[in-house]
Amino acid sequence: MGSTSLIIIALFFAMHVLMIRPLQHLMQAVQEIGQGNLTPDIAFSSKDELGQMALSFQNMGRKLKKSQWKVKRLAYHDSLTGLPNRLLFREYLQHMIALARRGNNKMAVLFLDLDNFKRINDTLGHQVGDQLLKKMAARLISILRAEDFIHRETYRNTSEVLARLGGDEFVILLPKIDDSQDAAKVASRILDAMRKSFHVDGQELYVGSSIGISLFPEDATEENDLIKRADAAMYQAKEQGRNNFQFYSASYNLATFEHLSLEGRLRRALANDEFELHYQPQVRAETGEIVGLEALLRWNDPVEGLISPDQFIPIAENSGLIVPIGEWVLRQACRQISAWQAAGLSRVSVSVNVSAIQLQRQECATKVDQVLNETGLDPRYLELEITETALMKVKPEVIDQLGAMQRKGVIISLDDFGTGYSSLSLLQELPIGKLKIDKSFVRDMLTDPKDAAIVSAILLIAKSLGLKSAAEGVETLEQATWLAEKGCDKLQGYLISRPLPAAEMAKLLKSGVITEPLKPILEIF
Repeated sequence: MGSTSLIIIALFFAMHVLMIRPLQHLMQAVQEIGQGNLTPDIAFSSKDELGQMALSFQNMGRKLKKSQWKVKRLAYHDSLTGLPNRLLFREYLQHMIALARRGNNKMAVLFLDLDNFKRINDTLGHQVGDQLLKKMAARLISILRAEDFIHRETYRNTSEVLARLGGDEFVILLPKIDDSQDAAKVASRILDAMRKSFHVDGQELYVGSSIGISLFPEDATEENDLIKRADAAMYQAKEQGRNNFQFYSASYNLATFEHLSLEGRLRRALANDEFELHYQPQVRAETGEIVGLEALLRWNDPVEGLISPDQFIPIAENSGLIVPIGEWVLRQACRQISAWQAAGLSRVSVSVNVSAIQLQRQECATKVDQVLNETGLDPRYLELEITETALMKVKPEVIDQLGAMQRKGVIISLDDFGTGYSSLSLLQELPIGKLKIDKSFVRDMLTDPKDAAIVSAILLIAKSLGLKSAAEGVETLEQATWLAEKGCDKLQGYLISRPLPAAEMAKLLKSGVITEPLKPILEIF
């Protein structure tokens, strides 16, 4: 009985040593893996099944750790370049802001964007664009000092590592500067380096860069605000001609905010029918007969009242809103002229301004046809005013469409003639029916011999090419007399009439002539 007990005790002890204790070690290892320690120390190396199981656990832990590293790297690094991304930069910037507050240090954030990168992508392909981004990253790293860095792998690592925020945007953090000149010197070094060409896929490429700079703590004390204000300063650099750097400006940021606010209100204005048209008459110089009207857009904002077109038209063009707004103007003007004609008022044409953006969409002709069909207006009573600069930018297909509209009877007028750079040979080829002299020449033509010579030349060109002529900005009787004597066909300006709302314009159209301000001229003719 005693020997049996000893055997049982011995077997139990052997089982504990050979099986239970190793299993306990394995269970502890599994718990550690579950708690995040993916490479726990498993303290035995037998070659039996338990040893093989322990080895499998160790291999699994190593693979999990490697996978964890890959996942973390994917989360914190850019997939194209393998560089730290926006998320990692933000974490580091937060850390450095905390250190700067404790040490009362100054910092700078530089936001960098390539100029015309989209054009390279569109013309040479995304593969070339990607290679260019990699080469640019390498060049940036090479020109920065050891204490200047775009990002770091960890808080303790001081190596220079580039962070790509996305697209062609990069950010640079200068964690210790004495003043703004330190940031300016770094930005200047970058701009100088970017002026050298890049060789990509057999192509020699030149790209500039625009850099915006925000300062801690002067411009912002929070991570998100520092990045946003450096970004805003970068856009200011682009507006200043690109390939330069600009410091954040609170006044510029306010203007940008007002711009965005106005854009949002413009969208609502179109939906809420807050626009209206005023009409300024054009008269025949010899008779005072009203022969045309220019439709001028007005915005009656419910809060600010009437807002000047000079204030909102550039915003409409930049945002693309000029396309639906332009279509609204075209439709409203044609509808009004058609209604006046149906009411028996003078049959006058209406001129509508067409922007370069509307022409570049290559759907202008389709819209014009559609509006003319909807309103029933004869094409002969519609005039499209296109600036000289806009007409120089459009594609040949658009010129063909304008020619087709002209053949249907629509008048194509070259607005602000003399302010652009069109050649006389090109002028002969374009489908134009009228030249409109810019008011800047009319204003000073009686006192400035150069302006007088330009106006005379434009009138002579129009007559030689068989085109009609018109002058805008006529404000004095002397100007009107001079223009009439030189053979200008139509006069427009405050001497004749200010732009009028539709109801007032209808009263003026009942008589069909404006004679009072032009009496001395009419007596001559």
